[in-house]
Amino acid sequence: MPTSEARIDTDRPSRYLIQFCRHANAIGSVEPHRLPMHGDGTEALQHVTVRAEWSDTEGTVTLDPWGHCRLEATETSLSIRLEACDEDTLRRIEDIVSTDIHRFSGGLLKPTWQHPGPPTAGLA
Repeated sequence: MPTSEARIDTDRPSRYLIQFCRHANAIGSVEPHRLPMHGDGTEALQHVTVRAEWSDTEGTVTLDPWGHCRLEATETSLSIRLEACDEDTLRRIEDIVSTDIHRFSGGLLKPTWQHPGPPTAGLA
């Protein structure tokens, strides 16, 4: 499953975590939500069920069948980890999260996504 991660240094990590999860929860109240999906150069709408659960320090947003987003707030940063069903969908989720965080922060923050390689097996 393709993954990406971002860590955002901010003095309001919990605020952005809660705001993002509340926003996702509101979107999820209109089930299923129709989100544009790009892939082979054509645009199609795909039904996505959005669910969110959160506390002040942790949150999970599930975008079924696309994947999910996990958030963790510390005192000084917001960490985000995405997992998606394929690379195109991962890019789409990155765009959604980036746009929302950028907007919620008044244009001050934008995640920089890192793509960790597959886990390496231990040496025998």
